[in-house]
Amino acid sequence: QLETLEQEQHERLEFRAHPVERKVRMVQQPHGMAITVTIREGEAEPQSQDFSYSWPSLEGLLGEAASLLLLRVLAHRRAVPPGLSFPAIDSEGQLCTASY
Repeated sequence: QLETLEQEQHERLEFRAHPVERKVRMVQQPHGMAITVTIREGEAEPQSQDFSYSWPSLEGLLGEAASLLLLRVLAHRRAVPPGLSFPAIDSEGQLCTASY
């Protein structure tokens, strides 16, 4: 059983004079998962958004690391069960579905 306790992601893209930096932090809490997405464009002040999801809405959640591990196992077995999908968190912190 895979479980995400905490996850951080940090990206920095440089487009000439307009760098964009994005950080996503997921932390497990008693009521569910708390997610903070922070984006900074150029020299502007960072803008943050907080999301929170309850445990029932996250049943079967597949974090980024677990998703990569599952993809490697499925590739090794060369078989994907039909209709295999899991709840996931996209790069903007929104709840979505990961299908294989």
